[in-house]
Amino acid sequence: MKIFLTGATGFVGSHVARAYAAAGAELRLLTRSTSRLAAIDGLAADVVVGDLRQVESLRTALRGCDALVHVAADYRLWVRDPQEMYASNVDGTRELLKLAREEGVGKVVYTSSVATMGFKADGTIVDEATPVSLDDMIGPYKRSKFMAELEAIKAARAGQHVMILNPTTPIGAGDAKPTPTGRIIVDFLNRNFPAYVETGLNLVDVSEVARMNVVALERGAPGERYILGGENLSLKQILDRMAAMTGLPSPTMKVPHAVALAFAYFDEFFTGKLRGKEPRANVEEVRLSKKTMFASSAKAERELGFRVLPVDAAMRSAIEWFLANGYAPPLANGLR
Repeated sequence: MKIFLTGATGFVGSHVARAYAAAGAELRLLTRSTSRLAAIDGLAADVVVGDLRQVESLRTALRGCDALVHVAADYRLWVRDPQEMYASNVDGTRELLKLAREEGVGKVVYTSSVATMGFKADGTIVDEATPVSLDDMIGPYKRSKFMAELEAIKAARAGQHVMILNPTTPIGAGDAKPTPTGRIIVDFLNRNFPAYVETGLNLVDVSEVARMNVVALERGAPGERYILGGENLSLKQILDRMAAMTGLPSPTMKVPHAVALAFAYFDEFFTGKLRGKEPRANVEEVRLSKKTMFASSAKAERELGFRVLPVDAAMRSAIEWFLANGYAPPLANGLR
């Protein structure tokens, strides 16, 4: 089977590429001219240089493929120009699906995000059926992913074989950028996490997300969304687990959301607008933290054979990778 895969140089996408390679697929990988290729080093694949903002140029590369696996996304919680994010995430997804239809690509697996779900502030565990609308989306990243997912659903309803995966918060080795979640781990390892806010996340092993991309191609139902999650944990629980593994102290000071939000507004103005650099704290991230992002993967377990794994192994793998690649200084006594 010949697979056209977007996002292969990214964290999740590189794991997906290796999962398909292990399954014997013939890979054609979309990269950008500025992409670092270390994540796909050693993979037997055709590499195509292109951009989701210029989808028509990908027509020849997509031609003859059996499936499109669309993982690429602009994943940032702060961006100077939100239109760049909408162009990649929304317009790029819509036009890529259209191109796949025109070129007769049989199946599509679209990696969306759990960010499109209807999370609450009271810790309610949500699933694919929890009511949600665009008005519930905070910030350009969540809004753009929600709108892109609507494009995928629209295509499926029109008859295209499109399946949608909604990973929660993937962690594991190889988060080179790093993602906002990986930055939590890096900041902790560098002792830059003096306090925390009351929030919750669902952490999932990135290798299981990658496995599901392969499985979904065979077992996923068109138009269906599948949450791929792991453990529901508070931020404090996550920090405590990393402390137990590393021997580093876990922060004990809890900051009220109002204080964190005030600092984020200041940092976005001073660091973002005046200096043109990414702020350490951003308003969208703090606003998101008021909602507890706890989710259920029961549907994916039932229909795809998804496995909800303890997150400790993936967390340890992520810590080991960050330390081995110089993101933080070595631990005095190694990992426990």
